[in-house]
Amino acid sequence: MKTARSKDGTMLAYDVHGSGPALIYITGASCFRSFKPIRQDAREFAKEFTVYSYDRRGRGDSGDTPPYSVEREVDDIEAMIDAAGGRANLYGHSSGAVLALEAALRLGDKVNRVVMYDPAYVHDEAEKLTYGQLGQKVQKLLDGGKNKEAMISFLKGIGMPGIFVWLLPLFPGWKTMVALAPTLAYDIALTRDLPPVDRAAQVAVPTQVIVGEKSPAGMRDVAGQLTKAIPGARFELLAGQDHMVSAKALLPVLSRFLKQ
Repeated sequence: MKTARSKDGTMLAYDVHGSGPALIYITGASCFRSFKPIRQDAREFAKEFTVYSYDRRGRGDSGDTPPYSVEREVDDIEAMIDAAGGRANLYGHSSGAVLALEAALRLGDKVNRVVMYDPAYVHDEAEKLTYGQLGQKVQKLLDGGKNKEAMISFLKGIGMPGIFVWLLPLFPGWKTMVALAPTLAYDIALTRDLPPVDRAAQVAVPTQVIVGEKSPAGMRDVAGQLTKAIPGARFELLAGQDHMVSAKALLPVLSRFLKQ
């Protein structure tokens, strides 16, 4: 484990895998760097890149400094880029893709290229309403110290299959997931609004938007909106993949775009 410090003093834990161009891996909700699927992703990406896999603030071995803001999470990404030598590519998944977009807007020349997979904004006003209700339910549970219930409610609310949610407590990382449940409020804050197409039009970093062929229709809609808004953005529909994308299927796409 290595550590870096963000601008507000928050300690960030990260691992480095592989060799090649630097790639900062920005995970989505309920993920942390030692979670088995994330470790597997990082090792697969390490076949082509030097992968910086870090615990977002409030997760795993990283610290946290209230109050939360998107700007502070972007500062965390900047700290990881600095740890990687001052410039890096970004790969963000789900709410991590939202952060990758924000970093592209705010960090300028420090970002070489950006790949977003299934950026998890709400896609229309109806979803914004129902997601807002889910956010209120999750926050009430968190305020009551009911982390387990909050995590389960969130995962069910975003459409994770019931059988998978039922099996999660059997996974080795479940206790850590429950411990990081308060960060669900961070992910909800990132994804509760419609895609910021006006701001996305200001992105000057080469960008690729990828969505799974089997991902929810709303995510495919969001991916289309962002691709149209971001100047010169590339789009790819990844055949056979859903929101839990296979790193083996994704790696050739990352390599083609990021190694140009």
